[in-house]
Amino acid sequence: MRSILLASGLGLVGTLLGTRVAIGVLVRKGYGQYVRDDGPKEHLKKAGTPTMGGTVIIVAVLLSYAIAHLVFWEPPTASGLLLLFLFTGLGFVGFLDDYIKISRARSLGLNSRAKLIGQTLVAILFATGSLLLPDARGVTPATHFISFLRDVQWLALPAVLAVVWMVFVIAAMSNGVNLTDGLDGLATGASTMVFAAYALINLWQYNNSCAWATSGPQCYEVRDPYDLALISGTLAAACFGFLWWNASPAKIFMGDTGSLSLGGALAGLAIMTRTEMLVVLLGGLFVIITMSVVLQVGFFKLTHGKRLFKMAPLQHHFEMLGWAEVTIVIRFWIICGIFVALGLSLFYAEWVVGQ
Repeated sequence: MRSILLASGLGLVGTLLGTRVAIGVLVRKGYGQYVRDDGPKEHLKKAGTPTMGGTVIIVAVLLSYAIAHLVFWEPPTASGLLLLFLFTGLGFVGFLDDYIKISRARSLGLNSRAKLIGQTLVAILFATGSLLLPDARGVTPATHFISFLRDVQWLALPAVLAVVWMVFVIAAMSNGVNLTDGLDGLATGASTMVFAAYALINLWQYNNSCAWATSGPQCYEVRDPYDLALISGTLAAACFGFLWWNASPAKIFMGDTGSLSLGGALAGLAIMTRTEMLVVLLGGLFVIITMSVVLQVGFFKLTHGKRLFKMAPLQHHFEMLGWAEVTIVIRFWIICGIFVALGLSLFYAEWVVGQ
């Protein structure tokens, strides 16, 4: 528990202080956000705000993880390293996207094909490694099963389809967080709550791990739950610290560097904790916002040009209705908190019923 507290504390301090330094550097270099002129007019005043702040979150998490393991002389685990690879790899794809936007002074970075290829490549490497690295008991970081609160035994997939499934989960969650990152502090605050939930889930799985053979048939067959709890807690703390600078009026944006990396880490945690379907509930806000885009596009095509929402993603629809940005963010945070509470309650209820 001491290493979790140390890593989380370092993650919090790292983004609280590191983001202030990053803002100064990015301002001097002129790395500011380019704002589309066809969006909400209130966003035009955000033009020039430093972006790529997700880089600070990534660096803070990586350093905190390394320092905590060095201080307590604990070797890193396969699950932890794979999760950090996914987190950093997708962050790099987002960084390229952000840099192209800045350098070319436009709202579009990597084209959709290049972005998809980058995300898919990182996801395939993560998924393959997660299936090929068993521990002494033969438990791998991921399995061939589709999972809900734990692996669903009758939903086993062949190796290739298991990789495809994991790639889908990663793409869905990384793009979900990316779509949510449209208002000051919205994605950052929501991510803080969901990662905190996963820290609790991982700690519960660690205390009731099948490796200790003390929890009976309800034990959790999850590899390296303690290290996953350490990363989850550090991610939550780093996002919380970043929120100091990202809350309205934002002094810096996380950019695709942050949103893709955070979404990837969330998906990786869902896969490794055997809660792939539960993340739909824990990350319910991200799902709703993603579905608003899917519905908007589908409705537009089916009705030959009509729109279901004034603008998608959903948060911009409420902006167009005249809601204040802070009001939308706080109410969406409340919705996120409700989903997180429901998800944790369901996770715990399954344990209680099974006893």
